[in-house]
Amino acid sequence: MRFGIIGDPVDHSLSPSLFKAAYGGKYPYDLIQGNVFATSWQRFLDDYDGINITAPFKENACRSVDILSPGALCTGAVNLAVKTPRGIEGHNTDIYGVIGSVRDVLGGAGYPSVPKALVIGCGGAGRAAVVAAAQMGYAVSLLNRTFSKAEALAREMSQYYISTIPASDLKAAVSSADLIIYTASGPLEGLDKLTSADLTTSPDRPAKILLEAAYRETSFGPRLRTVMEDAGCRYVSGKKWLLHQAVAGYGIFTGEAPDVHAMAGILQ
Repeated sequence: MRFGIIGDPVDHSLSPSLFKAAYGGKYPYDLIQGNVFATSWQRFLDDYDGINITAPFKENACRSVDILSPGALCTGAVNLAVKTPRGIEGHNTDIYGVIGSVRDVLGGAGYPSVPKALVIGCGGAGRAAVVAAAQMGYAVSLLNRTFSKAEALAREMSQYYISTIPASDLKAAVSSADLIIYTASGPLEGLDKLTSADLTTSPDRPAKILLEAAYRETSFGPRLRTVMEDAGCRYVSGKKWLLHQAVAGYGIFTGEAPDVHAMAGILQ
């Protein structure tokens, strides 16, 4: 069996190292670099048993598989495709990445009322974040650089009753959220103006959680990280998200349980 990852860029992806650790190097896993989806997808069809899909190809992949898992169907995005006797199956393990990351932080802590989640960005990762937050019982708001895209996604995913917020209201949106899931590419305008007051919660609620999808180029620099620490806001790196989605995905690829401890060691 042979596996890989497509997207643009993928040259710095940790997925090959994670996969090697997961199975002790038993299966090959390649970086399939390319900025044209059709070309990368054909590489998969010709040479691979399964692939991970990263930005910006997750929505293209959703339209290209034969069978959609429930998670992929809900999100309209596929981050894992695998060949089966029934055809090519598309899955969205980013949902597990979000849920696992948040539960690691919350443990058994709960909220005195319905918690609020703010999802920032509405690409493939943002779609998964909306579904994951809704499944965990959060009331979901969506903020995007282009407001019309957020509105379009809210209509498409109307079963989740998503409210939309313009990017100009970033500060107020962050202040009112219990969970912020940041999936946008790069820092939004106004992000660097957040203060400790914006990231602090009332004494009767758990501290805010800020989960970032990116694990290589963070949008939260030293000043913001200090502000979050001062406010008691719990920052969760995208490496947590990567680990949880990979554990779920690699089992789908191979039918074998991966070595989670070895995988976690790669991300330390």
